[in-house]
Amino acid sequence: MLVEVAAPRFKPYTRLTIQQAPQWAAMPTHLQEAVLVVSRVLPFRTNQYVMDELINWDNVPDDPIYRLTFPHEDMLAPEDYALLRDLVLVKQDEVAIEREVRRLRLGMNPHPAGQMTHNVPSIDGVPLRGLQHKYKETVLFFPSAGQTCHAYCTFCFRWPQFVGMDDLKFDAKESNELVSYLKLHPEVTDVLITGGDPLIMSTRALAGYLEPLLAPELAHIQNIRIGTKSVSYWPHRFVTDKDADELLQLFRKVVDAGKNLSVMGHYNHPAELRPAIAQRAVKRIVGSGATLRMQAPLIRHINEDPAGWAELWTTGVRLGAIPYYMFVERDTGPSHYFRLPLAKAYETFQAAYQQVSGLARTVRGPSMSAFPGKVAIDGIVTIGGEKVFALQFLQARNPDWARRPFYAKFDPEATWLDDLVPAFGEVRFFFETEEEEPHRVIPIAAPRVHAHAATAGDGAGDMDTMSTGT
Repeated sequence: MLVEVAAPRFKPYTRLTIQQAPQWAAMPTHLQEAVLVVSRVLPFRTNQYVMDELINWDNVPDDPIYRLTFPHEDMLAPEDYALLRDLVLVKQDEVAIEREVRRLRLGMNPHPAGQMTHNVPSIDGVPLRGLQHKYKETVLFFPSAGQTCHAYCTFCFRWPQFVGMDDLKFDAKESNELVSYLKLHPEVTDVLITGGDPLIMSTRALAGYLEPLLAPELAHIQNIRIGTKSVSYWPHRFVTDKDADELLQLFRKVVDAGKNLSVMGHYNHPAELRPAIAQRAVKRIVGSGATLRMQAPLIRHINEDPAGWAELWTTGVRLGAIPYYMFVERDTGPSHYFRLPLAKAYETFQAAYQQVSGLARTVRGPSMSAFPGKVAIDGIVTIGGEKVFALQFLQARNPDWARRPFYAKFDPEATWLDDLVPAFGEVRFFFETEEEEPHRVIPIAAPRVHAHAATAGDGAGDMDTMSTGT
């Protein structure tokens, strides 16, 4: 007699409930304190699958998935952490806590340059809330029902979406304005449904956003992308959730309508793809006719090992997924904790790339989603006696810049495009005007704010990423 095993139910943990998790009592006091203090500034949410299946508790705090999902003391400057710890754990002064938390958040470059000022489209001069249009072919759509995740990544570049900074939040209540905008822009071929995580929604809710895109008037929309971390943090969404079968039927409906449906899966570490349930989720997605593309940023403390990237890409290819991007960590949030020098990023990418077959070499990177576009580091070379970074735009605000090579002086400490200066004695890069050049100058920082966190960059305007990696 077969005994039917009940499908697991999703159980999240937040700052307010994490002490109910079985693993909490075994955590050292200083790690517990870090969670309670830092989660006042940055979003914190995990779930029982991440805690039970992905984190190796014998290796905490150095376990990469623990560092990926749990806040750490070093995400704040020492003096900031000490002050906030005193307010939270000793004085318990909520008014003072909120004042200090807001100061810290505003000093973390909560929306890198371009999101609020350059990427928001409009109709008849009226800005469209919850839409972004940076590259001519692609529009981002942020459905309000998808502005959370099954778990939050500690490096998330869309962290303001989750901490109550409503004046800096992107969300759209319904898809009417999206459809109206797309009808006016036949040059748009791609729509990226992003967040948060759209797959936090029920299938019925998701269908309300996807099905209008199948209308005959939108025949120019060829590709629909869904940015998601659920493939890692809750693969049951595609396998055992009560509407998992309906979700895959929705995918088939989109594909049968003649569209390409791409699930932009965010995998930060091979541990996320090792469980049987995670591999089954990949098979089911691919079996629906959708494509699954793998992408993630390179993050210090989490995925610096080239062998890990090679395992991730190789496993993905075996299951039918497509390696897509290795990104450079953005200059927002606790970027001082996670960022790596661009030289290190290139070396890691090259070492991983050398370990995989041609089928996995669809991956591109390391790529910076900066203000002018996606900039890939193609190499570190010596030309005319000068050591330089060889760079190119994979995507750009100005389409004429795409695939145009350019060079920057080699800087072993540079971590972002804004840190680089042109090679060969040039005054500015070809994509900079005389007025725009100062964006590479680090501005004067507010008290106790990391200077790098205040520099310009891109943000949610990137066309292929989301909060979790997204």
